[in-house]
Amino acid sequence: MHPSTLILRRRTRTLSGPAVIRWALIGAALLFLGVFLLVPLVAVFSFAFQKGWAAYAAAIQDPEALSAMRLTLTAAVIAVPLNLVFGLAAAWLIARFRFRGRSLLITLIDLPFSVSPVIAGLIFVLLFGRNGWLGPWLAAHDLKVIFAVPGIVLATVFVTFPFVAREVLPVMQSQGSDEEEAALTLGASGWRMFWSVTLPKVKWGVLYGVILCNARAMGEFGAVSVVSGHVRGVTTTLPLHAEILYNEYDFVGAFAVASLLTLLALVTLVVKKYVEWRSVTS
Repeated sequence: MHPSTLILRRRTRTLSGPAVIRWALIGAALLFLGVFLLVPLVAVFSFAFQKGWAAYAAAIQDPEALSAMRLTLTAAVIAVPLNLVFGLAAAWLIARFRFRGRSLLITLIDLPFSVSPVIAGLIFVLLFGRNGWLGPWLAAHDLKVIFAVPGIVLATVFVTFPFVAREVLPVMQSQGSDEEEAALTLGASGWRMFWSVTLPKVKWGVLYGVILCNARAMGEFGAVSVVSGHVRGVTTTLPLHAEILYNEYDFVGAFAVASLLTLLALVTLVVKKYVEWRSVTS
């Protein structure tokens, strides 16, 4: 046998380690996934269907649950497109240009990752609440932000706006700007270059960011809880409605609503893996 082959095999055995250690690590990982992922999933659906399909359907079709679904979808439908536009613009600006304040912009994009959602909600209360900085002006013009739909949308936009930018920026930086410069040299306008060259190159990063942004928008609890006021049927999203039902000991209703969010998370994971697979194979 060639000496290089022997050396390669020895290195492979050294890196892989003893079989006992490998199986122990695999078993620990599976145990962790079972305890912290599979058991909660099973518990959610078992409690949701504890009293049968009729009770589950009644909890889902309750007017307050339907109102929470509509509000959750409304916040996501508004927040995701806004963050898509902002994320694309911010990623393009940071990746293609050097300017004063560039590092500050990157820091601001990461701000929702470092600030607690509850603190973010309190900041909105201090700004737009009745006794906040802008509260008297809003009251004078009969505008309501806190404890109303606009506050929920603002809180959702804040906690989700880094996702698209953070997914698109590395893709733009890794691909460079040679093709864009060539398009401009050949006479393409800025918009034509963006739609025909830039966007197709980063489409998988955009889709990935949109998926994560939508999942966070629908599942956000902390910031929305502070600014919503918990007005049932008016300013409660699905996570808040599940909390209210649980506090009222309506466990079937709470877990039925929670099962919708769980299904959303599972669908998000499937779509996320599909986008990752397509981005690698394309």
